[in-house]
Amino acid sequence: MHPNAAFRHDEDALAFVAAYGFAHIFGATPDGPRVAHAPVLVTAAGTLMFHLSNGNALAKHLDGLAALVSVGGPGHYVSPNWYEAPANNVPTWNYQAVEVEGPVRAMDMVELEALLNLASATFEPRVGEDWTMAKMERPRAEAMMRAITGYELTPAAIRTTLKASQNRSEADAAGVIAALERLGETAGAEAIRKARHGKTLA
Repeated sequence: MHPNAAFRHDEDALAFVAAYGFAHIFGATPDGPRVAHAPVLVTAAGTLMFHLSNGNALAKHLDGLAALVSVGGPGHYVSPNWYEAPANNVPTWNYQAVEVEGPVRAMDMVELEALLNLASATFEPRVGEDWTMAKMERPRAEAMMRAITGYELTPAAIRTTLKASQNRSEADAAGVIAALERLGETAGAEAIRKARHGKTLA
């Protein structure tokens, strides 16, 4: 996470994870550092749930391990030419990210099936579809579930970065907003406005 305290944005951290729903999951294992890539769900209790193929290099180590889940959102390059004094600045990148660290436990098969049902109920509507596990033939569903393991991570630490030109002057932020809007990066421009507490800069 970025060391500048101006870029902390802790209050919406788990909502951000839930909204983006895809993570890099890191663990230090006897085989060395490993990372898995998987969709994640945020439960009502504030834990994270996900599943991995049993053949994943991290899967056999996760039960009982302290892991790190990293979720990144959209970002954009910032040119010094967009500031008031380009010759006195360097390029940078605006972005948002959340890290969630904590112990992981493996789920049993009943919990795994509940996780898979929650996953389809969460993600299918986002693409306008209605697939559920019930649409699979039961022997096929059970065979596929035996090939994966579900996990639950209980957060012990949550770290955030929302880097959206908060450390720049009003004029510099306005320049970045104008440039992003010229490029069609309206989400990036809006992120800067929101990060600066709704101020109208341009």
